[in-house]
Amino acid sequence: MTRLMESVRAVRRLGLVLLLGLTVAGCGINTIPTMEEQAKAKWSDVQNQYQRRADLIPNLVETVKGYAQQERETLTQVIEARAKATQVKVDASTITDPAKFKEYQDAQNALTGALGRLLVTVERYPDLKSNQNFLALQSQLEGTENRIAVARRDYIEAVRTYNTELKTWPGLIWASTLYRGYKPMETFTATPDSQRAPTVKF
Repeated sequence: MTRLMESVRAVRRLGLVLLLGLTVAGCGINTIPTMEEQAKAKWSDVQNQYQRRADLIPNLVETVKGYAQQERETLTQVIEARAKATQVKVDASTITDPAKFKEYQDAQNALTGALGRLLVTVERYPDLKSNQNFLALQSQLEGTENRIAVARRDYIEAVRTYNTELKTWPGLIWASTLYRGYKPMETFTATPDSQRAPTVKF
């Protein structure tokens, strides 16, 4: 009789373990790490597009240099802003640090501003505006800026989803127990100049 009872208890334990396993698997225990990885992947896309832009700038500056010798100050600002933007690194492991993230965003915004000033100076040089190299670089830069906007939008959405999961039920339970080390991620904020319409014409 005792063997039968022990067998029944063993079956019940096994059943409870299986039930607990199914419950845990279906209740979102993996949601937080999954969303974190998705946000990190989107962050990699953002960095990739910023790097693409940084790689285009030296060719753009060299093309403009030949036509606009007197625009040295603007060209120097672009070169310096590019150097600073490529030096500030924020990888997927540090996007939860507000100060580091802001430093990265400020460097990229400074580069965007310097590029804008450079492209405004091009208006003074009709020959440069019709140069095939410049037109090709301008087209690539415009495409890159669009890719940056899309990558940033996708990253912002992935971070919103991840941060919401950390603060809402049932993710809140997992965040306060199993995933205590998981922190909300930073996202991009609009710059003060973003409310003004650009005056660049091509």
